[in-house]
Amino acid sequence: MFYGISLGVVLVALWLVLSGHYTTDGSHPQLIFLGIVSILAALGLTFRMRIMDRETAPFASAASLFAYWGWLGGEIVKSNIMVTKKVMAAEVDIEPRLIRVPVDMDTDLARCVFANSITLTPGTVTVEVEADGFLVHALDGDFTDPAGFADMGGRSSTATDGKEEGATDA
Repeated sequence: MFYGISLGVVLVALWLVLSGHYTTDGSHPQLIFLGIVSILAALGLTFRMRIMDRETAPFASAASLFAYWGWLGGEIVKSNIMVTKKVMAAEVDIEPRLIRVPVDMDTDLARCVFANSITLTPGTVTVEVEADGFLVHALDGDFTDPAGFADMGGRSSTATDGKEEGATDA
């Protein structure tokens, strides 16, 4: 029941943020009605499909997930700067490469967050997801630091599962 309530609260907050309607002054009753119907439909389908669990609504550790998003935002900014420097520097040769990043995580959610985090970070793309690792395309060797992938894997696992696990050394 906790997961259903937490998912409902998050869906309401998401709807409020995306719609921009914070008052009930009556100016848009059909929009508010459709928002409520959409949220109830999403919750109803989730319960009907029997997929309401920790991975569907991982909001028990919302603080750690928000902290991870903040950290990931910083990494995206740093990586953007690195990519820009690489591309703008005429004397630097860019040497793309494919690397294999070993992954040891308990849940599919942690693996999904880790793979998407790699792809969101400029200069790297998760090309293939395998049982024990990811195939990652990197713009240059500067983007293939095993310690960086291990740190990101550990943080994504902690944010989703609350466990200090993640990628092993590459």
